[in-house]
Amino acid sequence: MKSEASQAIRSETTPVIRLPELPSTLDWKRLAFMLLGIGVFTLVYYCPPWPDAIDPMGQHFELSREAKGALAVFGLAAIWWVFEVVPIGVTSLTIGALQALFMIRDPKVAFKDFMDPSVLFIFGSIVIGMVFTKTGLTRRIAYKMLSVVGERTGMIMLGCFVMTAALTHLMAHTAVAATMFPLLIAIHALYAEEGEVTRFGKGLFIGMAYVAGAGSIITLLGAARGAVALGFYKDIMNVDISFFQLTAYMFPVGWLMTFLLWGFAMVVFKPEQSAIPGLKEKSKRMYQDLGRWSRQEILAAAIVLVTIVVIALKNFIPALGGLHKTGVLLCSTIGFFLCNILDIDDLEEIPWNIILLFAGAMSIGFCLWETGAAKWLAVNWLVLFEHAPPLVFILGMAFFVMIMTNFIMNVAAIAISLPVALVIAPYLGVAGEVILFSSLIVAGMPFMLLVGAAPNAIAYNSKQFTPGEFFLYGIPASIMLMLVTWLAITVIWPLMGMEVYIPRVV
Repeated sequence: MKSEASQAIRSETTPVIRLPELPSTLDWKRLAFMLLGIGVFTLVYYCPPWPDAIDPMGQHFELSREAKGALAVFGLAAIWWVFEVVPIGVTSLTIGALQALFMIRDPKVAFKDFMDPSVLFIFGSIVIGMVFTKTGLTRRIAYKMLSVVGERTGMIMLGCFVMTAALTHLMAHTAVAATMFPLLIAIHALYAEEGEVTRFGKGLFIGMAYVAGAGSIITLLGAARGAVALGFYKDIMNVDISFFQLTAYMFPVGWLMTFLLWGFAMVVFKPEQSAIPGLKEKSKRMYQDLGRWSRQEILAAAIVLVTIVVIALKNFIPALGGLHKTGVLLCSTIGFFLCNILDIDDLEEIPWNIILLFAGAMSIGFCLWETGAAKWLAVNWLVLFEHAPPLVFILGMAFFVMIMTNFIMNVAAIAISLPVALVIAPYLGVAGEVILFSSLIVAGMPFMLLVGAAPNAIAYNSKQFTPGEFFLYGIPASIMLMLVTWLAITVIWPLMGMEVYIPRVV
């Protein structure tokens, strides 16, 4: 009896250790794409050397072992990113590890790219979005906007898109996306339960990412690519294009894409509800319930405003020209902690998966650039159009930039394409300006991969869509972008006085 009692006591007091349950079935789809990525890497890396690329001037571009290795890493990363066989941040770590293990680049160089200023700029932008949420500024802006645009879901979406595009005229599209993200979260919370995936949610977040790119092409303040490309063009062609000239040519294209993307979202992601009854009055009431602005709201708004103004004035005031935009933006992050708006616990809320995603994108972009793999791809592609009709050549160049900017830095995509395209252009009777502006259009709107632009990755953090869905929706959106580029080349810019065609050089 005693032993039975002791056994009963032990059974009641001794904790039962349960091993985690293993999945009953293997995820064959995930395994297939995982092996596909590894197979592509192995095939490209170990295959015999590929022929040189030869440009129209007869210059040879060899595909070295390191360059072929860069293409191999590029292939694996693309497959793993699209099908998310592992978290997207882990794929980025794989990019760095493969470069180091296969001696494609020096590990110190490959991993240094993970802390590139552009990555830290994205970090600072995300922090601004967090501050907007924590202080309540997000709800204040959201309720005010909803009380103006009304209850129809289509108009709500349009209002969000117009606000996103307008803000990119004054600040970097990464910062705009980070600012708009919590606003869209607040709006979607009024539409559906927290964590619920809806068509309206997909349209809001994917559309915001797309529109942030469309708006960013209009001024030099929307993204760094414009200023770098204009400087690069001046070095090659000795032609100076002003801030206002760029804005004039890009304004109709950027806003046309903004409204077309709204129509696209309304068709592809048709909201489950055409309206949210009582939303307008509810928004007014909720805005009033927020009361007066708090000290933290005022401080946060002041810090963000000063940051935006300083970054914007860098392009116009020589004394500020030496300030790096990342340094200025990170000062806002420091300011939030100095003013006790953020604390150490908030650092744990940073979506490091998204930060790592862009760190890996920078690393593979620089890898393709520095090994010469990107140049080899550009030359091989553009010489296909050496004897094509002028319009086909322009669109072919734009298509290459559009595809490459989904994988590598948009500035790099332009930089590797422009020199070759500008050599071929005079022989086909194509003006240099149309080459530059058409490439700037498509470089600003990578619609297929999350790594193409920071707003894409920020929107992904909403958990309203998968990388695979983003890729599939991006295909028709990219086709629409190419059609708008064709319209700009053939109709819009000629009407505005741009010289598209020139006498051929013989």
